[in-house]
Parts: sequence; structure tokens; C-alpha cells
Amino acid sequence: MADRRLRIGLIASTSAGFTALNGLLAPPSPEAPRAEIEHLVDGGEGVAGFDLVLCESELLAPPDAFPFDPADPQRTVREIVERREDLRLALARNFRAFRKPVIGKIVKGISRENAIFCLLTALPDVVPSLIELPWAAGEFASDTAVLTMNQVRMAFLIAGASDQDVGYREQRAQIAGIVAGAFGWRALARELVGKVPFGGGLIPKAAISYAGTYTVGVGLERFYRIGYGLTREERRRIYGQALERGRAIVNSVVDAAKRHGPAAIGG
Repeated sequence: MADRRLRIGLIASTSAGFTALNGLLAPPSPEAPRAEIEHLVDGGEGVAGFDLVLCESELLAPPDAFPFDPADPQRTVREIVERREDLRLALARNFRAFRKPVIGKIVKGISRENAIFCLLTALPDVVPSLIELPWAAGEFASDTAVLTMNQVRMAFLIAGASDQDVGYREQRAQIAGIVAGAFGWRALARELVGKVPFGGGLIPKAAISYAGTYTVGVGLERFYRIGYGLTREERRRIYGQALERGRAIVNSVVDAAKRHGPAAIGG
């Protein structure tokens, strides 16, 4: 996905417009890969075959093109990242403006997945039909492996978005850190569930899964961006902030599940 070759068309009415559009597509470094970029001086006719088309906002954009406002370029980036999931990794790999938003989307998304998975395996009475799910039983025997593999998947995605080598062998040091850290997060979560009356510790437990995954993701982004990870103090601060965010997310999921049933999960 990250190695996908991109063909991008730019539509502008002036050379200054093309300069602004090209500025959005600056590579992360001189050695970074760069997509095939073509100036469509014909005003946007014949845009078929392009993976992505950017158009000056004051011009009439062809269907599926993204308008670009030089006064707010990040708005265009956010819209593309949101709507074109298929291009996220390749865009992040090729262009500086997309790297941080794409990696942020990856980290938040997988952190949320892990929180919801942890909640569902521990709280079958949130959704009456949850017992039908194949992984609803044997929580403590299986959920650590699933959560950890999700973090490994996150490591692969972040490496791909950062134009780094992807794979178990290539990322063995980062994966070893993820596996080692997983037991610490899970031990803390189990302690909460064991000490709080039934049900009381489940939301904090899922919030810990969110915060632990989020902290791992932020550390991986830092490592691939500048070559070293978070300090202990940074980990503590980021984890504390993520724990509050995770608790809010899990509470909203539980409330939605109680109101609307299984369809609300994962929304």
C-alpha cells in the first residue's frame, strides 16, 4: 500500500497556483520517493487515470477532484485523508503534509479498536448477542495476543507511512518492545478488574488498552521521524492524556450499545 505509485493531477489557472499546489506535495526529505505529478493546463479535461486530482478552489473542479485553498492547505489534507483511505499510506510516504495526519489517523483508529475489543471481551452483557462472537470467551487467555498483534499491525502501518522498511525482521526491535510492554498494560488492567466490584473496572480496563496502544503509536511515530522514542516523562504525560480520552470513548461506546444494541459498536 505504501509503495503504490501515485499519479496526481494539478489544476490551476496561473503559475502561482501551480506553485502553491506543488508546495502541498513537498517530499518529506530530498531522498524520499515522489509521485508522478502532472500539470493539467487544459483546465481539468481528461483527468481519468489519475489517482488524485487537486484543483484551485476558485476554479470549477471536475468530479472527485479536491479543491485547494492556499489560505488553508490543511483543510485539503484532512479531507483527502478522510475520504481516500486507499491512498493514505502512499500519500504519507511521498509527501510531508500528509505524514503526520495519516499516522495520527492510524494511531487513533487502532487505539480505539483495541479499546472496543477489550471492552467487548470483558463485558458480554453490554450487547446481548455478544456471546455469538467467536472471541467472546477466554478473555484473559486471548485478548493480550489480539491487542498486541494489533499494535504490531500499527507498527507496520506507521513504518510504511514513514517510508521505512516493513516486516517482522526489519522491525524486530520495535516489535520486541511492543510485546514486552503488553504484559505491563494487561497486568494493570487485570488488577483494576480484580479489585473493583464486577463491572466497575471494565471501563478503566478498556481505557488502559486505548492509552497503552496510543502511547506505543506516538513513540513509534517519534522513532521513525527523528530516530529515538519517548522519554519516560513524555510517556507518562501522553499516557495520562490518552487515558482520559480512552475513558470518554469507551463510555460513549457503552452508552450507545445500551441504547441501540450491537449496531452501535464500532461506529
